[in-house]
Formats: sequence, C-alpha cells, structure tokens
Amino acid sequence: MTTVSIIIPALNEAQCIARTLRCLQQLQPPAWEIVVVDGGSQDDTIALAEAAGVRVITATQISRAVQMNQGASIATGEVIWFLHADTLVPDDGVAIISQVLADPRVVGGGFVSLMAGDVTTRWGISLHNYLKTYYAPLLFRPLLFGRGLRLLFGDQAIFCWRSPFEQCGGFNAALPIMEDGDLCLRLVRHGRLRLVNRVVQSSDRRVAKWGALKATAIYLYVGILWGVGVSTTYLKRFYADIR
Repeated sequence: MTTVSIIIPALNEAQCIARTLRCLQQLQPPAWEIVVVDGGSQDDTIALAEAAGVRVITATQISRAVQMNQGASIATGEVIWFLHADTLVPDDGVAIISQVLADPRVVGGGFVSLMAGDVTTRWGISLHNYLKTYYAPLLFRPLLFGRGLRLLFGDQAIFCWRSPFEQCGGFNAALPIMEDGDLCLRLVRHGRLRLVNRVVQSSDRRVAKWGALKATAIYLYVGILWGVGVSTTYLKRFYADIR
C-alpha cells in the first residue's frame, strides 16, 4: 500500500480540527503520518491537535502555501495529501488514493467537495464547484485540459506523488490565494490529474457568512479574473479569511 502523509495547514481552527482528526484516525488503512502546520493560532487549535496524538509544527509565517510546503518538507510518505482543517474524508481515503495513483499516467488528484453546515447542505454551490473542475481549465487552458488538467481547490483534498510536487517547486509561497489552482497548472506537466468520484465534506462557514448568492458571485469573479491573469494580490481583497 502506498504511504500517504496528510498535511493540514491550520490557523484558529479549534471549532473543527478535533472532529477532522477523529475522522482521520478512522482511516483504514491508516495514513502514514498526520502533520498539522499551525500558523500562529490564538485559540486551542494546537492543544487539540496534540491531544489527538498528531505531529504539530509551527509555521515560519502565516500563509497557507508556506504552511503546506513546510509540512510537505518534513513528511516522509510517498504521497502527500493536503487537507483543510474543516474537511471530513471517507474512511477508505488512503485506499482510494492508492488505487488512483496506480495508473502511471496520473500524478495526483482530488475529491468531489460537498459543502455543508450544521443546518443545511449547499447543493447548488457544491454542484458548481464540481463543474468548474472541468469547465475552468477547458475555457482558460484548453491545451492543458487535453493533457489531463483538472482545476482542483483545497476543499477538494488535493493529493499527489511527492516527487513531482518537489520537482515543480511545491506551492507558490508568493500567492495569497489560488495557490492550489496554480499548483495544478504545474503538476499537470508531470502527469494527469484526476477528480475522484468520491465525496469529502467541507464546512460551509464562508457561504454562511456571505450568503449563497454573494458567495457564488465572488467565486465566479475571482475564478474568471485569475483565469485571465489578474494578480492574486488584487483578488485576495475579495476573499477574506473566515473562521
């Protein structure tokens, strides 16, 4: 079985990280290791992660890209699986990843993200997120789409072989957002990306804060402008952190 290291970037995630780690402890087969990279939490995030028995390290700066790179640099598994602290995965996730990567043409992939909260499931936004995995690269990078590009985002639990991740330089630490899409553009030069037909569940807290219509508008606006080359520094102003 392929060894899979799970990397979780975290910042003030006390409300959800314990649940996520309990979910990960149910993986069969288990992950090779779980590393939480904390960006300077002021709540109980670190204490909860340590209580769960996973490795916790402190990031050199508050940046999701930096945190994920730092976690990847100390991980020892053959495959790196990047999870948000509010994401729940299927208990056979490691086996799924091993099966997907058994295809020598495939370098990495992600899951179908279902966005849900305490009182509702965001079916419409989840459907749009699924569709943009395909239509965004088809519209903006059609040649790469033909070579296997799928536009994956962090809430889709991205995974990839360690070697090509290192060869392409990992996440671009200069990007405040869209570091996941940018990684896909570089990973696809080493092999195809797959959208796995299995679901992971992520928190709807951003949509709950903004409202469904505003959230959809922002997602479209940011995605289209990024696709045509607008600076992520400019786009970040529309995408505030929400806990």
